[in-house]
Amino acid sequence: MTGSQHRALGRYEGWAVVNTQPRREQLAQDNLERQGFEAYYPRVSKRIRHARRAMDVERPLFAGYLFARVDLGHWRPFLSTLGVRSLVRSGDGLSLLDDDFIRSLKARERDGLVCGADSSFRIGQQVRMEGGAFDGLVATIINLSEKERITVLMTLLSRSVKVHVATRDVVAI
Repeated sequence: MTGSQHRALGRYEGWAVVNTQPRREQLAQDNLERQGFEAYYPRVSKRIRHARRAMDVERPLFAGYLFARVDLGHWRPFLSTLGVRSLVRSGDGLSLLDDDFIRSLKARERDGLVCGADSSFRIGQQVRMEGGAFDGLVATIINLSEKERITVLMTLLSRSVKVHVATRDVVAI
């Protein structure tokens, strides 16, 4: 049976995007699961600095959102769940994600936290810029970001300059 046939019968399951009340993602997940729904609240580790101290804390990957498996014929209870604000919709219907998206997030989890894509780059490594205005210039990585961006130090006009670039724009030397 195809996905459209399942939808027509009201049995098609997908992952709904659940908009939660501010900073209530965990509460919404707990309450959805208590009602028998499968919910997924992806989190990441984020380094924060406060009063000259740095610490790693858990934060939502998508602040204010989580995902829940839903049967199109039985989604209204979500709307009265403590912690849930609404469901993301497209017109009159729910906007659903397929299992592959959720699987790909879960595959990147380590100890319950979603990790960035494995990077072959490291701080202090020499890289060559490819394409754009800096094509061919050599730089040194000074910071790795969680969003596939790095900060490099390069020499421009006889000065050292910090530049933020996408990892796809550099090649290891």
